[in-house]
Amino acid sequence: MSLTDSIPNNVDLGSDKKLLRALEKWQPDFLKWWGEMGPEGFQQDQVYLRTAISVDPAGWAHYEYVKMPDYRWGIFLTPREGERAIGFGDNEGQKSWDEVPGELRGILRRIIVTQADTEPASVEQQRLLGKTAPSMYDLRNLFQVNVEEGRHLWAMVHLLQQYFGRDGREEADSLLVRRSGNPDTPRILGTFNEKTDDWLSFFMFTMFTDRDGKYQLAALSESGFDPLARATQFMLTEESFHLFTGETGVERVVQRGAELTKADPNGDARKGGGIDLPTIQKWINFWFSSAVELFGGEISSNAADYFATGLKGRFREREKYGEHRAMEGIYTMDAVDGGRLVQKEVPLRNALNEVLRDEYVADCERACRKWNHTVKKTGLDFEFKIPNRRFNRSMGMYAGMSFNPAGEPVTREQFEAQRSDWLPTPEDRAYVRSLMIPVHEKGKIANWIAPPKQGVDGKPFDWEYVRFEASAETSDA
Repeated sequence: MSLTDSIPNNVDLGSDKKLLRALEKWQPDFLKWWGEMGPEGFQQDQVYLRTAISVDPAGWAHYEYVKMPDYRWGIFLTPREGERAIGFGDNEGQKSWDEVPGELRGILRRIIVTQADTEPASVEQQRLLGKTAPSMYDLRNLFQVNVEEGRHLWAMVHLLQQYFGRDGREEADSLLVRRSGNPDTPRILGTFNEKTDDWLSFFMFTMFTDRDGKYQLAALSESGFDPLARATQFMLTEESFHLFTGETGVERVVQRGAELTKADPNGDARKGGGIDLPTIQKWINFWFSSAVELFGGEISSNAADYFATGLKGRFREREKYGEHRAMEGIYTMDAVDGGRLVQKEVPLRNALNEVLRDEYVADCERACRKWNHTVKKTGLDFEFKIPNRRFNRSMGMYAGMSFNPAGEPVTREQFEAQRSDWLPTPEDRAYVRSLMIPVHEKGKIANWIAPPKQGVDGKPFDWEYVRFEASAETSDA
């Protein structure tokens, strides 16, 4: 089977022989990486997966059983609707670029590589989670997230290979060399080197870290570089499932934790084999504070340059804003002066990371309200909170300073004295890991998590989402 047959696409791969050769050279290395760093122990099993075979609704939501190494990693751009103009910055109103402007080549390549690097990184972080999946439904969803991250990698590699020549090919190769958590060849962004070795962390990752991806992709979907804008627009369609997996996954852990708290005479969910609500809050604090750093520094000349040149806009730039140059505005943010929080006015373009972070924080707080509604229905008096963006920071203007989860300045000694109340302890992590016993039988589920409200693709929860071919062959032998 040729590459043009095995890779569904709407970019006319067959007509560009140079690009086709580059991708044919890269594909074996990708499959080797997937075999080494993809989901361990399930590569020969048949998984009920959604595969994008075209951009229309019928082709985008195509479900079938497939072995993950045989998944069809498509390359899709959202179709053009007439001539598109750059929608913001100094080049507002000019025709969008079909090729990379020479003066923007380096900065645009860096943007694409940084985004691309997150895709294989998350697969690597999650490669062992299948072995402790709490249900067959969750196992299938993990693999759906993984293969779509792989497809997003193909989307970014296509841009690098087609538009950046030798430099792009070298960057594409390097994406398969770096490894999450490897001290010698780590992934570019710190969050993507964090351990994700329990399912509560997986749900928090897809809730908080993938949600950052939503906002980064949305900002790039406004780009004046038309191929990048159209690639990320289609990636956003798939990303919504990743966010659903995280948000509802946390909700299900919260629901079961609340139920077990109510059932125990002393209100101890751990006695019933669940995850208590204060421990869930610690995971929220950790993963939110890690993900919120992905937006970059609060005051950023890079963000200003990306906007000015038309490379990266604001979230829903064309829909939400009437003025698209951001030359006159002021953004007021909290800064620290002499141990006190003071308000600081910053030119809007230099504060665009913070503008995007505002959208993200509001979205996280919306999800948190849903979790609190779940707790309230059980009658428990407990409320989850998204920590302040200043809490537990290692980058930006708040790095090196200490704040409590409410964002109030505290001394380093005060922070360390309460660290175990705010962030997961080794004992917390050991306890959560102790619950990670695999439940792979269809229709069954681990005790620490509630079942979902519905299954996938209109199927019930007890559908056979994974056919364990390898296991069957072993038992027959």
